Amino acid sequence: MDPLSDPLSAALFWLDYAAAAVFGATGALAAARRKHDIITFGFFAAITGVGGGTLRDLLIGAPVFWIQRPGYILACLAAATVVWLLGRRGWRFRALLWLDALGMAAYAVVGTAKALSLGVHPFTAVVMGVLTTAFGGVIRDVLAEEPNLLLRREIYITAALLGASVFTVLKLLGLAFWPAGIAGFVAAFGLRAAAIKLGWSLPGFAGGEEPSPSPLAGEGGDRRSTDEGSH
Repeated sequence: MDPLSDPLSAALFWLDYAAAAVFGATGALAAARRKHDIITFGFFAAITGVGGGTLRDLLIGAPVFWIQRPGYILACLAAATVVWLLGRRGWRFRALLWLDALGMAAYAVVGTAKALSLGVHPFTAVVMGVLTTAFGGVIRDVLAEEPNLLLRREIYITAALLGASVFTVLKLLGLAFWPAGIAGFVAAFGLRAAAIKLGWSLPGFAGGEEPSPSPLAGEGGDRRSTDEGSH
């Protein structure tokens, strides 16, 4: 079936490509922080860009989205090439932070929408949206030997959960895809942006040890980590 045969399919098609490219760029930027070669740039970009969607499709029993459409991998590789060609730039860390926020918000909506379109229960669809958002970043952080955001108290998964939930509720209320999708995207990105700018985090368990700062902490977080990442 032509993916552009109806408005919803067309929206998911292009949003999926855009989110894969944006997350691919974050993977390449993580490789840049470690001064890896161009092949590793491409590998980081590809596995970050399609990792979350791959897990989602396997769990809901759908064909893995990029197997028959290599354009997703090519979009990730194109993003990696752009990052490589830009060379050494002081704003790369900030770009990683904000591109990751954009990709998170887009994938929260796209992952949830795909699950809903295949008849998945709304609650499970929200979970699929969050998994689509998180898993690629988990792989990226592990490969780049960076502290994983999922193991920190920074507001990230919470933002994805908010965006996926807003989208799902609005769709259940009968709202069209684009208004619901934009609302979900704005909710997820807005919360993550506020967390970055204001240093918001969730309260931790009172009896636990204080975690070390993450290099992707917001502007209210550890300044030394941010400064080191910007070089």
